[in-house]
Amino acid sequence: MLKSLLPLGALLMGSAFLLFAGGVNGLILPIRGEAEGFTAASLGLLGTGWAIGYVAGCLRMPTVVARVGHIRAFGAMCAIAAVAVLLSLLFMTPWVWIPVRAMSGFCFAGAAMIVESWLNERVDSASRGRIFGIYTMVNLAATTAGQMVLTLGDANGYLFFVLAAMVYCMALLPTAMSATTTPKPLTSVSLNMRALWANSPIAVVAVLMVGVSNASFGTLAAVYAARIGLDIGDIALFASIPILAGALAQIPIGIASDKFDRRLVLTAIALCALIADGLFLFGGFTGLWVVMTLAGLFGATVFTMYPVIVAHANDHAAPGTFIQVSGGLLLVYGIGSIVGPTAAGFAMTELGEASLFMVTAAAHITLILFALFRLKVAPAVVAEDKVNFQSKPMARMSTPETAALSADQKELNADRAQAADPL
Repeated sequence: MLKSLLPLGALLMGSAFLLFAGGVNGLILPIRGEAEGFTAASLGLLGTGWAIGYVAGCLRMPTVVARVGHIRAFGAMCAIAAVAVLLSLLFMTPWVWIPVRAMSGFCFAGAAMIVESWLNERVDSASRGRIFGIYTMVNLAATTAGQMVLTLGDANGYLFFVLAAMVYCMALLPTAMSATTTPKPLTSVSLNMRALWANSPIAVVAVLMVGVSNASFGTLAAVYAARIGLDIGDIALFASIPILAGALAQIPIGIASDKFDRRLVLTAIALCALIADGLFLFGGFTGLWVVMTLAGLFGATVFTMYPVIVAHANDHAAPGTFIQVSGGLLLVYGIGSIVGPTAAGFAMTELGEASLFMVTAAAHITLILFALFRLKVAPAVVAEDKVNFQSKPMARMSTPETAALSADQKELNADRAQAADPL
């Protein structure tokens, strides 16, 4: 196992630096913006800017890489991401932060796609599942570490902006100094809503609503935590616990998803998420352990929906379309991520911090109602036609290349055959 990991060490290290810097940058901005007196609406637009940039990166990066190559493109993405962080430090105004955050989203998506394409090229059928699992754990640990490092200093200074910029620059070193061969072109996907809807209507509606909910929480959770009186260390915990809970909960959710109708499982998860929404919205809890417990419940639900949705969509996907379906759903998630933070930010500005969970609750209610409708009008997938559930990173950490990297060899071969002979 160690022998197979050594050639991939540079790629995993570069990815870890990338996710660490992203974790620092993604949390320092709402915390510092809140301290600077930015409105929740303007902070919500940071999430919208990120999502626009991220979707654009997923769509445009294959063309960029085809033109200049993987190593040059990766270096450019890391360098621009570092510049974007420093611009946020130099200009403390939301009207600079919003477009700069879009730059960060574009660069982050592009760099992640390049790393994943390298990994996809280097793994074989025997080690694919293990390497993807290690890659996911490395990214989870790096993101959490990036968020938790904020407990070690003063968020009102320049330290964390400079740290994020430095680590973004460090992310390009492992691949720049590596002898890793240049992989094949990046995976390209398009947003074909008609084909996605024909494949699985519930997957389209559900992933859109999950994008609204998860991006709203991911962007504004720190603002909510600050406004209920948590200090910087507790805010970092409040942002990190849901991610960890979501990762751990994928194990039992995956078992249930393979055993029962995935639509029922998705409905049950959404109901639990709605309970968490209601407790945040109406409970008025400010006690540290109660708030952290609710954050864990929220994360264990909202961050397990995406892999269930992708698995259900792939249950219906024709051979050779698995990666296109997964990539298309990711772009739909991105559309929800554009809408959600803006709506939640304006709601928090007008109605108070708890209204963040009005937006997430509305998304979860919509998901539940549509899932119940589909349960009534469409039959369940028979057990022998179901694909195996696969744990996945959060959708905002996924790219179309993630779908290719996580695909089993049978799915990958079918997609390659379809690409080679579309007729």
